[in-house]
Amino acid sequence: MARIIYAEDDPLVGDLVKATLIDAGHAVGVVQTGREAVDVVRFRRPDLLILDITMPEMSGSEALDLIRRDPGLYDLPVLMLTGRRGQTDEDIALKAGASEYLRKPFDCDRLVVLVESMLAQARRYADRSDTRSI
Repeated sequence: MARIIYAEDDPLVGDLVKATLIDAGHAVGVVQTGREAVDVVRFRRPDLLILDITMPEMSGSEALDLIRRDPGLYDLPVLMLTGRRGQTDEDIALKAGASEYLRKPFDCDRLVVLVESMLAQARRYADRSDTRSI
């Protein structure tokens, strides 16, 4: 079971993603702004962060920038899940440090597969880092 934080200002989408990932065996917390996402992950680092781009107070892109500059969070896996459909938007998000990018509307099975893949990759990275410090 992974701990996942999802920042989404649309309650319907938030509930759908939360239910989908809980059904897949994960613990999911939903916040409504980029600022809340940054505050929550700084308080207790999750295994994965999912960000919408367009949110009040602070966008997902701004939140991602703060997270990537934080020494304790720079390597946190981040999925951008957004209604922005353009390739340019995806390129900007990936260059800014997003680990993956998924467009809305999305297939719930695709979301689960992508999340599981990201979590597995993060575990492999952590395992390699642990063996190097011995």
